Amino acid sequence: MSTVLPAATRVERPAVNVWLYVWAAIAIAAVVAAAAMQTGIGHMIETWMVREEYSHALLIPVISLYLLWQQRAALWRMEFKGSWLGVGLIAFGALLQIAGVLAAVDTIQQYGLLFAIYGLVLALIGVRQSVNLWAPLLLLALMVPLPEFLLQNFSAQLQLISSQVGVWFIRLFGISVFVEGNVIDLGGYKLQVAEACDGLRYLFPLMTMGFIMAYMFKVEMWKRVLLFVSSIPVTILMNSFRIGTIGVMVEHWGQSMAEGFLHDFQGWAVFMTSAGVLLIEMMLLAKIGKHRRPWREVFGLDAAEPIDRNAAPVHRTVPASFIAGSLIVSAFAVGVLVAPERAEATPTRESFFAFPTQVDSWTGRRSVLEQIYLDALKLDDYIMADYMRGGREMVNFYVAWYDSQRAGNSAHSPRSCLPGGGWRMTQFNQVDVGDVQVAGKPLRVNRVQIELGNRNQLVYYWFQQRGRVVTNEYLVKWYLFVDSLTKQRTDGALVRLVTPLDIGEPVEQADRRLVEFASQVAPRLEHYVPN
Repeated sequence: MSTVLPAATRVERPAVNVWLYVWAAIAIAAVVAAAAMQTGIGHMIETWMVREEYSHALLIPVISLYLLWQQRAALWRMEFKGSWLGVGLIAFGALLQIAGVLAAVDTIQQYGLLFAIYGLVLALIGVRQSVNLWAPLLLLALMVPLPEFLLQNFSAQLQLISSQVGVWFIRLFGISVFVEGNVIDLGGYKLQVAEACDGLRYLFPLMTMGFIMAYMFKVEMWKRVLLFVSSIPVTILMNSFRIGTIGVMVEHWGQSMAEGFLHDFQGWAVFMTSAGVLLIEMMLLAKIGKHRRPWREVFGLDAAEPIDRNAAPVHRTVPASFIAGSLIVSAFAVGVLVAPERAEATPTRESFFAFPTQVDSWTGRRSVLEQIYLDALKLDDYIMADYMRGGREMVNFYVAWYDSQRAGNSAHSPRSCLPGGGWRMTQFNQVDVGDVQVAGKPLRVNRVQIELGNRNQLVYYWFQQRGRVVTNEYLVKWYLFVDSLTKQRTDGALVRLVTPLDIGEPVEQADRRLVEFASQVAPRLEHYVPN
């Protein structure tokens, strides 16, 4: 015979059907959001597979879900307050996705997905409850790849820093070494600090690890922030140490030390050592400040609190804000699926193969780029030639053409590339080139004076894209976005003129040389770089 408890002491369980409705609503919203933003998700996963810098990102959603599972007891008790701010974030994410699809800019689409996810969470549980989930939500931001042009700039800067610090380390062992940009010359062997050694392949994984370690570090917030931020200099210093070590090993045991398995093993060892440095930093931080506690007590995941299934029931209904947000995502998904795919327009142009080697009084001799540079530049057509006049005056003429710059394949700015060759910029400004016009507008160029040892050169360069001449690298990206929306075109070119300065030659004479050459070659570019 069963005992019936008095009404005052009877314990009710949370209604199972409410949870079924809630999880069904969440699952449907997630599936619809994924369908609506499948292009951005597909490109993001492709980047994870192709770019080693983001090979770890596939684990980030899994880790984020695990951190949510750690808080399952709190989620079981959580009320669904809802917030209309979440609906606004969902709408903003949808707008970003639309702009990203129309402009075919992957990063915009991916951030649109991120805002939509944040919006759905806010629309379901509200702002105050979402604050308790800050770690798994913020962690998702680290899975979105940076824009390609930012990756290029970061890579170039990290290569230079790693080269300089690595050379300093090599010289500590009494080894004679010479560095030009990111090329370390050991005499019998030249060590190229290329993308594989620039540190980005450690930086993003270590930042992700640093974020997770900071979350597990139960101390004051400033210590946690410091731990996460310090992952950046730790990566740079440890990568520089790796380069220096390779240089020392090559000097004593030959160039095989910089190739194959040993090279890859050194990278793995440096990454693990970097993680160890962060652990040591945590131990030191735990001993600083008023609230000093042993490291073991302040580091680690707390045991997940068990769900109390006999607790008093929490009244839950699906908030109107979540329903509204789900409807927005659903409507957007339908629009994406029925909308016709936008085809990119590619203008008709002549190949640079047909570009004349005789330009008025200038006679050119073509040269070719090595395959390693072609693989990095990912251009569709180019010309590189030395034009001579009178047997003394010389101008190197280089144009890189891209049929499409949608997938992140775009012109590398000389401002980032020149230092990689060891050249130091001594002057940088913009000038108008005489009476030269491009697309009916005066030609304005970036003017750069560079030096390497006792060699000096003068450089003019500009971005000629879809009827515009642009000197600012970030404006290039803006017009790329605008024109992909309005013209369905993302083609364009980088034009660069370089002339050496003889010893004692006034720079004004080099300026006149480049102005004269530009005035003769710019009008001919219209057939190869269409407006």
